[in-house]
Amino acid sequence: MAKDNLTAILYGINDIRLEQTPIEEPDQDEVLLEMACVGICGSDVHYLVNGRIGDFVVREPMIIGHEAAGTVVKVGKNVTNLKVGDRVAIEPGVSCRTCKFCKEGRYNLCKDMVFCATPPVHGNLRRYYKHAADFCFKLPDNVSLPEGALLEPLSVGVHACKRANVGIGSKVLILGAGPIGLVTLLVAKAMGASKIVITDLVQSRLNIAKKFGANETLLVTRDNSETEVVEKIRELFGEEPDKTIDASGAQSSIRTAILATKSGGMVVLVGMGAPEVKLPLINALVREVDIRGVFRYANDYADALDLLASNKIDVKPLITHNYKLEETVQAFETSKSGKDDVIKVMIHCN
Repeated sequence: MAKDNLTAILYGINDIRLEQTPIEEPDQDEVLLEMACVGICGSDVHYLVNGRIGDFVVREPMIIGHEAAGTVVKVGKNVTNLKVGDRVAIEPGVSCRTCKFCKEGRYNLCKDMVFCATPPVHGNLRRYYKHAADFCFKLPDNVSLPEGALLEPLSVGVHACKRANVGIGSKVLILGAGPIGLVTLLVAKAMGASKIVITDLVQSRLNIAKKFGANETLLVTRDNSETEVVEKIRELFGEEPDKTIDASGAQSSIRTAILATKSGGMVVLVGMGAPEVKLPLINALVREVDIRGVFRYANDYADALDLLASNKIDVKPLITHNYKLEETVQAFETSKSGKDDVIKVMIHCN
């Protein structure tokens, strides 16, 4: 096996370095992967620019990356679900499997979760990386490795739509047309939503959302009042949406989600913003609008993969920029640039 294990390491704010690290030996329940593709997530950029997300602080050098796919090159002695040569998508969070949350199937809430590139856990933006075999999902022949890497954000969209109980005939409002808002749009359509309206501050993203199947789009400016935005949303639907998914995390957006959703409807919050926000909770209370949170995903990778394998969803247009591992610093510059044409930046590791 090649000794080259070029690795992207975050040393501090705006300080990513490429260095060689040892190729790890897989444990008995793990597989060693030759990494193929790693997508850059908003959280990766956040760690690069701010050095932290909430209570998770980069205190020492950390290997970055968690949206990933690769090929099995070695298997641990207990592994039966995979073999050398299998192409897999990597679910980046490995839970303890034994706590109450894990046994209830809500392992994303496990207090002992080990999640790639969440301090102090290392990520997988490197040539070779080992991972728990039962959190690797074999890709069928018609699903490419870049699509496999996109299973990570797609699974967030799947989890959000499940939490919102999106189904046949649902009228869905999505706030924010970034990568998560766009995958949520794709999933909501696949799950039977009859009408989807998506909002954003950037027209180019709304243009993409339209191509992805949004029935209507709404450009929101900072000059729009809350009342104006809610009224425009109701006009576009011809009524009130029964499901609203906020993919931005901004206080104004969460307030809009509550105020625009019909009585008895559901608001699901995916975007993560400030730790405390001011919300019209009494409005939600007297109208019995349910508010649910989303944290990553649980038992959603297989469903996301099925959506890709059955061609119900096409995520390939999300990838707007491609770089080699050696170009990681440039890739992150593109991702954090905020340019209108950037959706998903993909790094190719081998």
